[in-house]
Amino acid sequence: MTRRRLQRLTMEWTVALTSRDIPAELRRVPPELDGGLGDLRFRALLAEDDWHWLPPAVRRRFSKRLAGGRTMIYVGEVLETRMSRIGWLLAQVARLFGGPLPTSRDANMPSVVTVTEDMATGGQIWTRLYARHNGFPQIMHSSKRFGGSTELEEYLGSGLSIALRVCVRGGALAFCSDGYFFKIFGRRWRLPNWLSPGTMIVTHAERSDGRFEFRLEVSHPRFGLLIRQSAAFREPGP
Repeated sequence: MTRRRLQRLTMEWTVALTSRDIPAELRRVPPELDGGLGDLRFRALLAEDDWHWLPPAVRRRFSKRLAGGRTMIYVGEVLETRMSRIGWLLAQVARLFGGPLPTSRDANMPSVVTVTEDMATGGQIWTRLYARHNGFPQIMHSSKRFGGSTELEEYLGSGLSIALRVCVRGGALAFCSDGYFFKIFGRRWRLPNWLSPGTMIVTHAERSDGRFEFRLEVSHPRFGLLIRQSAAFREPGP
């Protein structure tokens, strides 16, 4: 890449940092700018006012560019895991699709989360490890991919994805489900409402003790709260 081309890209990204509507072609960070201006794709999913309502630490965490094999590692613990009987059954069925839900009610157990780049799609692969009182730790994988009707999806495995809408709730970044999809033979099929497990909301919030908290809630319009889990993590040291 020529120096003039690099300067032009830098100017475009500088303008995009202060723009409410970031063009789609600018949402993928060029490798030449990696480590400079960061990743604006999560920022692009929110209105300017909503983004600035978030704590600086949350904005920084979701603006990191993970390319070239870089990995972020967060270490913490599970604070709470609740699930109804139907929620427990749902978690067992979900194991057919990569096991994206907690399968035990263990709490106060060590946990590790790693975030790496999904080289196939340009998204992010989130791997969560939860220790258990009995047996091996549970390991869950999912991939956040930028695209679809809501511009962000979470791929769980076996062709199943969740469309996500991003918003700010009480100073926390929230990812809310907006439909479940299967991709079969190259076509997308939306899961009908009567087969839907309900609404899934994942929030990312700063805590007063220097840690940040992930909270997962799955609620069904008929059966109520099915699963709730919260875990707190620390940023990696220098």
